[in-house]
Amino acid sequence: MDYSNITEELLVGTTPTVTDYDLLRSLGVGLVINMRFERRPYPDLHEPPLKFLWLPTVDWPLLPIPIGMLRRGAQLALETIQAGKRVFTHCAGGRHRGVAMGAAVLVARGYAAEEAMRLIASRRKVADPQAFYIRSRILRFAQQWQA
Repeated sequence: MDYSNITEELLVGTTPTVTDYDLLRSLGVGLVINMRFERRPYPDLHEPPLKFLWLPTVDWPLLPIPIGMLRRGAQLALETIQAGKRVFTHCAGGRHRGVAMGAAVLVARGYAAEEAMRLIASRRKVADPQAFYIRSRILRFAQQWQA
């Protein structure tokens, strides 16, 4: 599994497999946010299982990530972080959708949108929060979150 530590509370990466779930647990992850339309989370048969939130989105400029999905993920992430657990956001390549969700979590934690995008890009070299259709969603989320 490919992942990057963004902050003490947030990791961003690629899709975990069932064999990666023990690693996520050992990292203190309490919530996995899956932004992939094409792949729902693999079931976790461990007791207690990891908590998953599936927000099916596509990585395509003509179908922007719904702000409501980013809000839902950020709200659940805040609850998870307040409970002392970490959050792992992902998509297929850990470049766009998972990065957008990660930035939304950071904005919900008090970061400015530009600061959140810079931080993710500096800690995850493949991250591309500046892609116009990702950047616009992060900025719109931040504007609505702060309102």
